[in-house]
Amino acid sequence: MLAYAAHRPVVARRSSSPNAMLAIIAAHVALLALVMSAKMDVRRRIFDPPTTIELIPAPKLPPPNPVEQRVRPAPRPTTLAVPRPDVPLPVLDNPRVDGMPSLPSLDPIVDPNPGPTIEPVPTQAPVRTGARLLTPAEELKPPYPAAKLASGEEAVLRLRLSIDERGRVVAVEPAGRADRIFLDAARRHLMAHWRYKPATEGGRAMASTLVITLRFQLEG
Repeated sequence: MLAYAAHRPVVARRSSSPNAMLAIIAAHVALLALVMSAKMDVRRRIFDPPTTIELIPAPKLPPPNPVEQRVRPAPRPTTLAVPRPDVPLPVLDNPRVDGMPSLPSLDPIVDPNPGPTIEPVPTQAPVRTGARLLTPAEELKPPYPAAKLASGEEAVLRLRLSIDERGRVVAVEPAGRADRIFLDAARRHLMAHWRYKPATEGGRAMASTLVITLRFQLEG
């Protein structure tokens, strides 16, 4: 046992140097300080506050001086003295004392040498003639209405006739109160059978109107 212990290798113990420890510590401190300064520099660069720009207002310009408008006075009209000619006043034979102006004479002017008198030629108005009945007497009487014949009624009608340029009766209208049955019977007969020589004016045929009296009477 003792022999084995004598020949066993023994590890030599190294004594630590204090200077080396201080150097290592100093190196770590320097490295740490370098890292911290780098972080602070980077943070300062990133988080720099924004630049504030202040706007300075421009000074206000003074208002322009008002321009005075001068009003020119209107030119005065120049009056020229126009010489007036001397007009002689008329001499009155019979001056009036009361101050009233004399009136000119109203006596007609008589020509001392009158010429031949020309009288105007009278114009003749065109001659007018009225319509004249041409229907024979036996065809003048209209037929008696059957309804009035049975009742025995009679009538007197005043009728206004319209006659054209050919002498035909073109319209029959009552000129007063008229029974409708008697009026229709008279209108049909007169427009169908009565003929006139038309009215004329200056020898030319023309339309005309006239009023007649027509009687419906029963014989007996």
